[in-house]
Amino acid sequence: MRTFGVEEELLIVDPETGMLLALADVMLPGLVPPKQDAALLLPGQQPVHDGGADFSYELKLEQIETQTRPCLDYPELLRQLRQGRARADDAARAHGGRVAALATSPQGAATHLTPNPRYMTMQQRFGLTVRNQLTCGLHVHTLVDSPEEGVAVMDRIRDKLAVLIALSANSPYWNGAETGFESYRTQAWNRWPGSGPTMIFGSLPAYRRLVTRLVESGVLMDEGMIYFDARLARQHPTVEIRVADVCLRAEDAALIAVLVRALVESASREWNDGVDPAPVPTLLLRMAAWQASNCGLRGELLDFGTFTPAPAADVVHALVDFVAPVLEEQGELELVREGVGRILAEGTGSHLQREPFHAGGLAAVVERAVEVTTEGSAAVEAGQDASLGGASRA
Repeated sequence: MRTFGVEEELLIVDPETGMLLALADVMLPGLVPPKQDAALLLPGQQPVHDGGADFSYELKLEQIETQTRPCLDYPELLRQLRQGRARADDAARAHGGRVAALATSPQGAATHLTPNPRYMTMQQRFGLTVRNQLTCGLHVHTLVDSPEEGVAVMDRIRDKLAVLIALSANSPYWNGAETGFESYRTQAWNRWPGSGPTMIFGSLPAYRRLVTRLVESGVLMDEGMIYFDARLARQHPTVEIRVADVCLRAEDAALIAVLVRALVESASREWNDGVDPAPVPTLLLRMAAWQASNCGLRGELLDFGTFTPAPAADVVHALVDFVAPVLEEQGELELVREGVGRILAEGTGSHLQREPFHAGGLAAVVERAVEVTTEGSAAVEAGQDASLGGASRA
């Protein structure tokens, strides 16, 4: 089984008012293990490993990123996700805040740029796009044997990634407004020039040539701004899938990661068997992503086989059926079917946000989100979560 891991971006909020708090710079030094130098966590430097979860700055001081270590199975990944959320929340509590797994901020407020030279240059270069940028995503890394395999995988999963947007949708509110979208983060994020779905590359040299041309165009500052929906990670031997909203429930994040790993393995097998990528025009992929962002699981998605409208539940089940052979081999098929059924029945994070809004407004949305974000974390920290027994460490 391939190892996989997750990066989660979390908002830092006032638990009573729901307003954003610029606390990342005071939180992160407290997350450094005592034996290590706090200077290691200056902006722009690598995160410091902390007992199963890593932490780092993001573009704005109102958010913090957690990263799991490589994992082999769902229980271990979920344990690390919950642990990372718990540690980040403890650090926020020490300064009067909490963390919330919200993909956009329900409350409107000014944000503060992390004092990093690169981010400051981005602010000068991209203006309002940077000033308005405060979105939280779920990035899933899956091990690949080589960059060549990674490009082959990206070519063969591109037509299915929009389904993950719908499953993870967790951003119906944006800066004090109802957006009319289930995943407004997708809309906001795709203002970046290097974002979105890509063409079929066909080979690693073709991928490298395109990346080089994009950087040489001068529109992007550097290769770090290659924000494709799926890309080769620069610092890890992984394919990084970047389309999902951060999930309100940690178990949803772990479930989506399992689906991503199965997609990667299925695509690798197709490549080895000589199966060509589906020749779907990139513009149709944009239509599918827009539809998933707009409707989530509430209406219709574009079927990834025909790219015509179909009930969202049918498209989600079709994705599970597509990767079922891999999931069955890995002992994860029942887990995924149950998890997908739960999300379809209970709703995504967007649905869970709307429930408290109707009773108490945006402050109530954030208050409830804070509670859900860390559900199960206390038991993990105490080593008492029976549902995570027998987890394997990668």
